[in-house]
Amino acid sequence: MHLRPHQREELADLAVAAMRERGLEPEFSNAALSQLESITGSGNGSTSGVADMTGLLWCSIDNDDSRDLDQLSVSEVLAGGDVKILVAIADVDALVAKNTPIDQHAHANTTSVYTSARIFPMLPEKLSTNLTSLNPGEVRNATVTEMVFKPNGTMVRSSIQRARVHNKAKLAYDAVSAWLDGKGPLPDAAARVSGMEQQLRTQHSVAQQLRAMRREKGSLEFQTYQPKAVFEGEQVVDIRQQEQNHARQLIEEFMVSTNGVAARYLGSKHRSSLHRIVRSPERWARIAEVAAEYGETLPPEPDSLALENFLAKQRRRDPLRFPDLSLVIVKLMGRGEYVVERPGGPKIGHFGLAVRDYSHSTAPNRRFPDLITLRLIKAALSGEPAPYSNNELDLLAAHCTQQEDAANKVERQLRKSEAAMLLESRIGGLFDGVVTGASKGNIWVRIFTPPAEGKLIVARGKAVKVGDKVRAKLVSTNVERGFIDFEMLN
Repeated sequence: MHLRPHQREELADLAVAAMRERGLEPEFSNAALSQLESITGSGNGSTSGVADMTGLLWCSIDNDDSRDLDQLSVSEVLAGGDVKILVAIADVDALVAKNTPIDQHAHANTTSVYTSARIFPMLPEKLSTNLTSLNPGEVRNATVTEMVFKPNGTMVRSSIQRARVHNKAKLAYDAVSAWLDGKGPLPDAAARVSGMEQQLRTQHSVAQQLRAMRREKGSLEFQTYQPKAVFEGEQVVDIRQQEQNHARQLIEEFMVSTNGVAARYLGSKHRSSLHRIVRSPERWARIAEVAAEYGETLPPEPDSLALENFLAKQRRRDPLRFPDLSLVIVKLMGRGEYVVERPGGPKIGHFGLAVRDYSHSTAPNRRFPDLITLRLIKAALSGEPAPYSNNELDLLAAHCTQQEDAANKVERQLRKSEAAMLLESRIGGLFDGVVTGASKGNIWVRIFTPPAEGKLIVARGKAVKVGDKVRAKLVSTNVERGFIDFEMLN
């Protein structure tokens, strides 16, 4: 079948349309672009009250293609076996002041939106990938969270301060993880820096201890379905599943800890803050029914530890179908949301992470709630009034929840169109897959290679159930709507 000549361009156009349909702004306003032209420096400005931490062995670990670097980390082994972990967060607020045109765009979307054909950054790339990014070879201002952990992973003290930092090595998840697993060499960017190898080993060790502690408390570990299109020039040539690995876990654990410190710091200053929560599931009875279908019994009341034990058992028992079970449980748990925590007010916590204090503070280049939290922390550090009233924070919490949900829907819609585009030249082809769901008379299948989902047409009288392995023929695709239809053969 003839391939479309401009696949990337077509997908980018579909992404723009999806953004607008969901109430997101794909382009920056003229006022924002005018403000951007006036920004020339990195905003380092005065060094008063800003510590010099440029000599530490900071590194960033992110996706291979990430250019908006929000955080750096470094470790120090202390006498007695305790380990100090420092996490630096880009001081985006230094260049993006509240209520300026660029800030208004960030407020409108509240997040960067990532599709394979085009990224819609929350902040202009001149900022997010350059002047406010913690790029290697550049001195940048940051807020630095210091955390000291016992060998068992218990945090014994923490603090936040402003500092200048210098990224010594820009590293990528997959290469670092391959090295940690003994399947690849130490990445060149790390090998060129004396002491970086031990840095990474220490950070990895602390992160795995933190992960084990959270699992013991009931942190839920899912394996979600995150396919990403791969381009050669303008053509979609493959779809690959993003794998969880030790380097991603390292950053995840440090970010969870840093977000907890940010929330508790603002609370200790008797200031309101934005928290990211997942409420205790109201649909727990249905979650228990799902577990019962696998022969497991959950307690009558929500219990994250019992749920994690069930998930871990199923991950070991049936890794092939575990992503689909993960998706079912995630949907039943309900979406995450932002809420305002007031001094002395009730704590809701994050059911999925098994933590009580959790903000979003570690990605101010990419998420507006993090930029809000950065401003709240800087005001608290300097003893200035909070830049947002409680009423403003209430409105922002609801708005950020709504827009983040819209952005997720855009990204999911485009993943479907990407898969349809890759598969449209393979109509008539045969694929192995697994039945993932049934609703409103439709049956859904996930094929393994490439990883993609579509509707499964089943012959009348043929019975299938979720989890069945099937052989299916591709019968049609619709790129614009992201539809893929298969016909079951066996």
